[in-house]
Amino acid sequence: TEMPTLFDHFVVAKPNLTMAQLEVSPSIYAELETSFNGFKSHNLIAAHNFQESWDVWEKHPAGDELVVLLSGRAIFHLKMSTGRESVELAEAGAFTVVPKGIWHTAEIHEPTKLLFFTPGEGTLNSPTPIE
Repeated sequence: TEMPTLFDHFVVAKPNLTMAQLEVSPSIYAELETSFNGFKSHNLIAAHNFQESWDVWEKHPAGDELVVLLSGRAIFHLKMSTGRESVELAEAGAFTVVPKGIWHTAEIHEPTKLLFFTPGEGTLNSPTPIE
């Protein structure tokens, strides 16, 4: 039998520090909300393949998000209180911590794999550029 990967399964770190594994499906985010109490005090561990830049901005009001580059190259744009900052991840293992409540998006120029540790409760998305 084939081993699951973080590309086809998400791992949820629960408040009691146990972990649940869920197979990724089109309804995975709705399932996470209903199965894990609106994601209150939970963290999502997931990996994603990106071929192009994100078409949304997002922010996580419940805590900091860790993003680790597995392969490729990504530039994260963060809307800090002092203005816009950019962080380039260009070497496997490079990471950034997106502070709690900071709008961010990613610019992708080549096939890229990223690992996320996300405090999912209350995540917000915006389709328009955050300036």
